[in-house]
Amino acid sequence: MSMCKKGLILAAGVLLAGLGASAWAQVTPGVYTCVDAKGRRLTADRPIPECTDREQKILNPSGTVKEKIGPTLTAKERADLELKEKREIEERNRSIDEKRRDRALLTRYPTRAVHDQERAQALVQIGVVIQAAKNRLDELAKQRVAIDEEMEFYKKDPAKAPAYLRRQLDENIQSQAVQRRFIGEQDGEIKRVNERFDDELVRLRQLWALNAPPQGR
Repeated sequence: MSMCKKGLILAAGVLLAGLGASAWAQVTPGVYTCVDAKGRRLTADRPIPECTDREQKILNPSGTVKEKIGPTLTAKERADLELKEKREIEERNRSIDEKRRDRALLTRYPTRAVHDQERAQALVQIGVVIQAAKNRLDELAKQRVAIDEEMEFYKKDPAKAPAYLRRQLDENIQSQAVQRRFIGEQDGEIKRVNERFDDELVRLRQLWALNAPPQGR
């Protein structure tokens, strides 16, 4: 074979090798490498099964580290990790919500006087409602006196009382019960309002102290 033909064959071989390497580099994103439990360094074009319990490196064609992948987690380890991440997200969200509530609280109640005033106004409003219920109860009590006076004629046999009179008596009894129950509910509302303002005051004292201007020496 002449030297010319040998040169052409050699050049063709080099060109094909270069094309093959280029095609392989395009198809394969990187080379996986690791040291397994026995201390052997392994290399492959995909994740290495023997190294699922340890870190694997993905190399560029140049040999530099492209990225690293951690050990493959078991189902329990994945569940534990997901639970940990969920709790961290919940804690961050809780912290964000708490800061938002604190800002809103400070904006609404910049001073103790403002907070005390709103508490007093809330209690006054409930007091007005309770007084209205008590006034209605007084009216019903007077109506009951009139009804009882009429029922006096039928005390030996109340069943003989006219239907309208018995109906008035039943309605009066029910209405008084409703008003007493309503007053009891409003007494409970007073307790809830005071508890809410007391809880707010505990937090507000902390926020007012944190946001107070520094005292001059």
